[in-house]
Amino acid sequence: MSGNAAQAAKFYREVAENDVMWTLRDKGGYPAPKTSSGKRAVPFWSSKSRVEKIIASVPAYKGFWPERVTYNKFIHYWVETLSRSNELVGVNWSGKRATGYDLPPEFVERSIEIEKRNLREK
Repeated sequence: MSGNAAQAAKFYREVAENDVMWTLRDKGGYPAPKTSSGKRAVPFWSSKSRVEKIIASVPAYKGFWPERVTYNKFIHYWVETLSRSNELVGVNWSGKRATGYDLPPEFVERSIEIEKRNLREK
């Protein structure tokens, strides 16, 4: 499993377990940088410590702060909003340039739901 795939799997599992994810924002709002495909992606992380690490280590995110997002808000606000604007979800971006998988919001929601189902069946 690649590093990005491992980060995505951890994201789905941790969000399924905790019903919480994190993004970041500043006075101007939420970042949505362009991806290599030309689409924009809003980043989300599965823990506060992950987003704090990005804020501390990636110059582009200096001055941002973590924002908690419940899974309920993600599926009822973010999935619809990002889908409508044809934007992606950045999943547990990491590293010096804060990169990782950028996926359609519906795919992220489905993947978390699969993890939730797997947790209930254990």
